Amino acid sequence: MKTFFEMRPIFSALLRNKLGPFLVATQVALSLAILVNAIYIVNLRLDAAARPSGVANELDVFRVHIGNQKLGGHEDQMAMQKQEAATIRAVPGVTSVARTNSFPISHSGSNSSVYNDRKQTIKTADSGIYFTADSLVKTWGLQLIQGQDFQAGDYIETDPNTSKEFVKKVIVSKALAEKLFPDQTNFVGKEFFFGSGDDAKDVRIIGVVETLQTSSGQTEPRGAYTTLMPARLSNISYEVYAVRAEPGQRDRVMKEVENALRRDSTTPIKVTMKTMENMRIARYRSEKGLAWMLLAVSVLLMLVTASGIVGMSTLWVAQRRKQIGVRRALGARKVDILRYFITENIVITSGGIVVGIALSIGLNQILVSQFELSKLPLPYLFFAPFIFWTLGLIATFGPASRAAGISPATATRSA
Repeated sequence: MKTFFEMRPIFSALLRNKLGPFLVATQVALSLAILVNAIYIVNLRLDAAARPSGVANELDVFRVHIGNQKLGGHEDQMAMQKQEAATIRAVPGVTSVARTNSFPISHSGSNSSVYNDRKQTIKTADSGIYFTADSLVKTWGLQLIQGQDFQAGDYIETDPNTSKEFVKKVIVSKALAEKLFPDQTNFVGKEFFFGSGDDAKDVRIIGVVETLQTSSGQTEPRGAYTTLMPARLSNISYEVYAVRAEPGQRDRVMKEVENALRRDSTTPIKVTMKTMENMRIARYRSEKGLAWMLLAVSVLLMLVTASGIVGMSTLWVAQRRKQIGVRRALGARKVDILRYFITENIVITSGGIVVGIALSIGLNQILVSQFELSKLPLPYLFFAPFIFWTLGLIATFGPASRAAGISPATATRSA
């Protein structure tokens, strides 16, 4: 009953001075809506940056690109590629090497549309493509969950500029297999097509890996739609070597691989290398930059909101010095004055929180429809009110303490 009577003067005061409480509640509502969605996006971006690429022990893996080579015909190029791989493999500390066209999350690669049926007019998905002349499953440490790795007879050697020869067997990521065959659990032996119509190329799945991101590493599900193809290609300028070193030996192995390639080449070549670690940093630099920017905006919003609450509370204390003095003269304790202002702030903040939760849901719906984000999890809406209640209490405590310290005599004389 005592609490009820304490609330009456609070509501009366708020109704007499509507503009100030309305502005603070509005500020709380907008800040909460922006903060909740900003923190959610930050978590999504950081989670995306931490996603496994599919490559095991990334710190031990690096990429080798050889340029300025003197290229002969198709047969000469095939021999040269095998010799380069052998040179790299002979370096102490190299555990595996595979020629390929790209790396996961490297920002450089190729993709192709895949179909369940050659008569389809709309593609089923776009798949990232990894050509491999050796075992990428071994070199990248991919987790094979169904089927088997490529065997010697599965690989083809072809010049894509002059030949239409195409692989017949492929290994796909689990995500792509589930996209192609959503009602199946065993994907080995399933067939699908690259392209549509009479020119579509049919392939059969012989293995499925748990995870393998595309070269772009998109944050959407399509970022994990990938296919490994057993092919050694000539006349392709962007082919590189994937190399795995023994744990802790990567940096030394990189230097020795470069020296070995230069030493064994009959002509001057350009050797460039990049680690998986640096690829990850480069790929997710923008995501982390956005995350830090949103965190900075969130902190600024909190500070602005707190400043607004402090400003309003300070103004009200100054305007109510006479009333506070009267209450003190009538026997109100300091704790009663302190409780009054804190309760008043909780009422205003709570009103802003209720509206802010509704705005958070509405803003999230817009983001979901425009940017393919997932729906806002409920825990965000549960924890946000506590943040703003705490912020309000901290921001109000200073002005409320000064109000509680007003002397009854001083307040009476100032009247």
